[in-house]
Amino acid sequence: MDELYFQLGWQHIINWDAYDHILFVIALSAIYLLGDWRKVLVLVTAFTVGHSITLALSVLHIIRIPAALIEFLIPVTICITAISNIIRKSDEPQKLQLNYFYALFFGLIHGLGFSNYLKSLLGSQANIVKPLLGFNLGLEFGQIIIVMCILLISTAIVKFGGLKRRDWSMFLSSATFGVAFLMVIQGVRALFI
Repeated sequence: MDELYFQLGWQHIINWDAYDHILFVIALSAIYLLGDWRKVLVLVTAFTVGHSITLALSVLHIIRIPAALIEFLIPVTICITAISNIIRKSDEPQKLQLNYFYALFFGLIHGLGFSNYLKSLLGSQANIVKPLLGFNLGLEFGQIIIVMCILLISTAIVKFGGLKRRDWSMFLSSATFGVAFLMVIQGVRALFI
């Protein structure tokens, strides 16, 4: 593993410039509390797997998708995940749910969003395996930091603040949806204007 790319990966994800990615992680985590950390770890890892696949395919020039389309699709994935949280019937997350599918499938889309950034970092390096592995592990580490912060805040608000779990999840998901929806509108303008 390349330590430089590991550091670049986690610093990139924690950077506010990656707020679309942070919003997606918030949407994925919105229905969970600290006691659910194992479920969320599986979600984040599924997201990283999907993310890693398309990141590698794009960096290797096997797939090419216009950046404007990806910049439109990323907030769409956030909106879909947030809406899924809002329309959920139960308070407690199920063992296997739609969020695992979202994490893996939408990770494919988000990976394309990072590909230009990583391509610029790699330049003309011949061997990209170690840098790619380091970068993806760094992203995973950064996502785990974000998730732990979300879970700690959610647990504090629900357990100690007296807010019902469902109400907090609705608030967090609705706020995330609102920001992402504005991004969708901007993405539509970029695609068609």
